[in-house]
Parts: sequence; structure tokens; C-alpha cells
Amino acid sequence: MSLTDKAIEQIRELIRTGALPPGSKLPPEQDLAAQLGLSRNLAREAVKALAVARVLEVRRGDGTYVTSLQPSLLLEGLGGAVELLLGDSAALQDLMEVRRLLEPVATALAALRISDEQLAEVKSHLDAMREARDDVELLMSHDAAFHRTVVAATGNETLLTLLEGISGRTLRARIWRGLVDDQAAGRTLAEHQAIFAALCTRDFVLTQAAALLHVSNTERWLREHLRTTRPHRAGRTEQA
Repeated sequence: MSLTDKAIEQIRELIRTGALPPGSKLPPEQDLAAQLGLSRNLAREAVKALAVARVLEVRRGDGTYVTSLQPSLLLEGLGGAVELLLGDSAALQDLMEVRRLLEPVATALAALRISDEQLAEVKSHLDAMREARDDVELLMSHDAAFHRTVVAATGNETLLTLLEGISGRTLRARIWRGLVDDQAAGRTLAEHQAIFAALCTRDFVLTQAAALLHVSNTERWLREHLRTTRPHRAGRTEQA
């Protein structure tokens, strides 16, 4: 570890142990450096790095504070990282594989926890998707809102943030434009309808199956699309 990494770890340890709980203010830079046995330069670099990671918030003229440490805040950089990976076909397939592993179970869990109000919201986005089937941007927007509402119903903020990061705007746009070009939008809309119908039954297994079918079909389409546009990573094993 570099000296800066060690300094970062020391501050993280203060946060982990509760010495610096969420919302607390850090000591002045000189005092923090002395407390940790660091130079002021190292303390400053560590604080900057943790601010970039959204662990700390530097308020000009006020001081430095520990953030809320909520998953939505700490993991918000995931979406930006995913956007950078979308030009790599192998990484794109990896992301879809992760989505297939997480989203069906998350959707099934939502079936056990979703409220009537949330179900109504899911239906409103489904209806909007049908009406917007010739408008890719609007389709994409309501598709994202459909899945976000479903996963939000689990009450698991970390799961919601992870899945939103994986299913970024650029990826959704790419898929929907391709589906419309291939005239496969009708099938995909039917898959969303099946997910909604399964959610209404509050049946874990049925809902998981409907979501798995949807994600797997999307993944299969994407693999075929990539196969025609660029070579795959050597040695990659395809799944049916």
C-alpha cells in the first residue's frame, strides 16, 4: 500500500468503528493529521480521495463531514463505470450476465413485498410503454421506471443501486433501438406484461421465472447483435 492508501484506510477505520459516524465533522486538517500520525499533505490527499468516493463531503468555509454513507450515494459511481465499459463487447456480456443473476431474484422478492400502490405504478409504466412503442426514448424511459419501481419494492436500496448501475441509460437505449429495428419490441412488451401479471399473484417462483425469461431473451438478443458487429473474446463460453 502507498502512504496515501494507508492514510485513507486509517480514516475509513475511524468511520467503520463509529469514531466518525455518518454526518459527523472531521477535526481540522492539522488535528486530524496529528491524531493519525500523518503529514498534513497525506491527510489532505486521503480526504480528497474519500471525497471523490462520496465517503466525505468537503464544505467550503465549514469543514469536512462524513456523508450519509447510503448505498445510493456510495455506489452511484457504478453507473459511470458501466457506461465506460459499453464499448467492450466482452464486458457488455459480463454485465448482462450479472443482471441475469440478480434481477430475476430481485423481481421475485418484490412480488412478496410490493404494495398495491407500487403495483399500480408498475402498471402505469407498462401502459406507457405500450403507447410509446414507436418512440425509443420514451420506451426506454418507462422501461427503466418499470424495473426501478419493481426493484424498489424490495426495500433493498443496495440491490436497487446495483441494478440501476448495471442497466444504464446507454445500454437500455442500445437494446431498445435494436429491438425496434428487429421488430421485436412486441415480444419484449409481452415479457413485461408477464412480469406484471406474476407480480400481481405475489408468487415468488412464477415472478422469478417471468423475469428470468425476459432478461435471458434480452441477453440472447444482445449476444447475437454483438456477434454480427464485432468478434467475441477468445475462449468465451456461450450459454444457451
